[in-house]
Amino acid sequence: MSSRTLTKAGIVDYIYEKTNKNRAEIKELVETTLDIMKEAIKKDHALLVSGFGKFEAYDKRARKGRNPQTNQTITLPPRKVVVFRLSRKFRAELNPLE
Repeated sequence: MSSRTLTKAGIVDYIYEKTNKNRAEIKELVETTLDIMKEAIKKDHALLVSGFGKFEAYDKRARKGRNPQTNQTITLPPRKVVVFRLSRKFRAELNPLE
């Protein structure tokens, strides 16, 4: 199994090989799709892709941390984080014996 990560350019190349569209059109389509996904997560705090999984954004409160170089205690500011949860169907495909 390859440890190579699929990139945005790799997705464009893959679609290019499977269709008769030009690379610029495909790149624009991929960019637009990703923009729609990002906006959905920002606006609705969730994005569900049926059969794939769900992206969810939530607020993380401020918390205490430590600077590893100085050992000084610091307060980390609140921030948003995004988590991804696999769909049951996709999880079953990844782990067929479970």
